[in-house]
Amino acid sequence: MESHIRSYATKLQQALELDAMKLIEPLGLALLSAWKNKKNVYLCGNGGSAGNAVHLANDLIYGTGMKVGSGIRAEALSANPAVLTCLANDLGYDEIYAQQLKVKGNPGDILIALSGSGNSANIVKALDVANQMGMKTFAILGYSGGICKELAHVPLHFPVDDMQIAEDIQLIVGHICMQWLCEETAKEVKPMAVK
Repeated sequence: MESHIRSYATKLQQALELDAMKLIEPLGLALLSAWKNKKNVYLCGNGGSAGNAVHLANDLIYGTGMKVGSGIRAEALSANPAVLTCLANDLGYDEIYAQQLKVKGNPGDILIALSGSGNSANIVKALDVANQMGMKTFAILGYSGGICKELAHVPLHFPVDDMQIAEDIQLIVGHICMQWLCEETAKEVKPMAVK
């Protein structure tokens, strides 16, 4: 077990030293702009990435605004099982996120796609639809980056061949953004005048 722990920690550290870390800044700036302009942020993924989408939506709604009382308008498209099962049953699993974006999304909104492979059909379609709608698209990807690497306006591609490390990176990127946004939103809010 000790050797496995060391090996896992080493792989995670190596992933954190990849060039994709430099693209966290454009993501953070886009999220700050969404907060200022009251745009919506949508997140999607499958499996563990779907869970991470829910986790990060919570962080954006609450964590980014802890100091000012107003976070980002964020929604995980993976969070509503009634919607997911309806769309999967009626339209096909590859449409579960794209169809939601067609209904909810607006130009200038943000989509953050989370995917290990970057080749899941429902994530690919979500990015394609978001691009067509004039949304800003980001993807946090592992392995080769797949099709999503080509579709996302800003692909944060971590070429690691390990799904758990890829999913860890999704949360780390999100947590870095959340902590930075918490500080930045606080700077934007003017202190109340003392009478």
